Amino acid sequence: MEHRQLGRSGLRVSALSLGAMTFGEARGFMKGVHSEDAEARRVFDAALDAGMDTVDTANGYSEGRSEELLGQWMKGKRQTITLATKCRFPTLGGTAPMHPNESGLSRKSILWNCEQSLRRLQTDFIDLYQVHMQDRSVPIEETLRALDDLVRSGKVRYIGCSNYTGYRLTESLWASDARDLSRYEGIQLQWSLVSRDAERELVPAARAFGLGLLVWSPLGRGFLSGKYRKGEPPPPGTRLEAWKDSWAMTATDQNWRTLDAVETVARRHDTSPSAVALAWLLAKPEVSSVIVGARTTQQLQENLRAVALRLSADDLKQLDEVSQPAWGYPYGFIGTREPW
Repeated sequence: MEHRQLGRSGLRVSALSLGAMTFGEARGFMKGVHSEDAEARRVFDAALDAGMDTVDTANGYSEGRSEELLGQWMKGKRQTITLATKCRFPTLGGTAPMHPNESGLSRKSILWNCEQSLRRLQTDFIDLYQVHMQDRSVPIEETLRALDDLVRSGKVRYIGCSNYTGYRLTESLWASDARDLSRYEGIQLQWSLVSRDAERELVPAARAFGLGLLVWSPLGRGFLSGKYRKGEPPPPGTRLEAWKDSWAMTATDQNWRTLDAVETVARRHDTSPSAVALAWLLAKPEVSSVIVGARTTQQLQENLRAVALRLSADDLKQLDEVSQPAWGYPYGFIGTREPW
């Protein structure tokens, strides 16, 4: 398994990371599409055996149960694992009431949630602590000062962000530089052949300021795995079968054409559509790691095929062209004259 640097920081992460969002029986957000504990443990062990030693979770995944399970399973292995978790959303989601100071990016919320995550994970430190989404109700300086204190105390090694706008990311980096605070070293974002919006602002910003990219939903919630067929409903038990709105937004004519191209490239290389979709991302120089959320060991093995797959220039061109969105203004205007 290749290891890559997280942006300009010294932290190295596995090219494929294990996403633990489906670990633990969920009562809220992931209800019905989570892994049974025994199968999740098999996925965890198989990922480590394959060299996927970067693991990504969050306080709110399965209402904290994902962190609890990882805490149990990491015993005796902690130093060999690069552990990433997040704060911002209520741990219990909508399943039970929580005090307003127990979520968001205030100093009080960040420090309290970090302590709770450390307890559930049964560890003294978090390698990469990420804010799960921007929070414009809190001054950026307050958020960054709290995160900086966690770094200086040794409870957190590096910090990152997720689900930020380009302007908020740039504002955060400026504030860190101006006030000598720990800065975001990576940004976790949605990116795939059926969701390329991040290429407008966030990918160029990461390139300009030396941030590493951690990619979530690289298969478009499973759409690019090849299990879906045009004109047919999603297979029972799949995430897009459970999330009707997501299916409606994903099953577009362009995305079906993109899936056709992915499957064509997969046949050319005698591999799976999943491997092609992941390899397309791994070919991007800004990408530090692609987060793979596998509910079964079979899905994990399919995804691992991407590590050995090298797409040709013609493969990449074909996939780029069929999946290219309408960029809009000013990107389309600029793009006729120079790269943006």
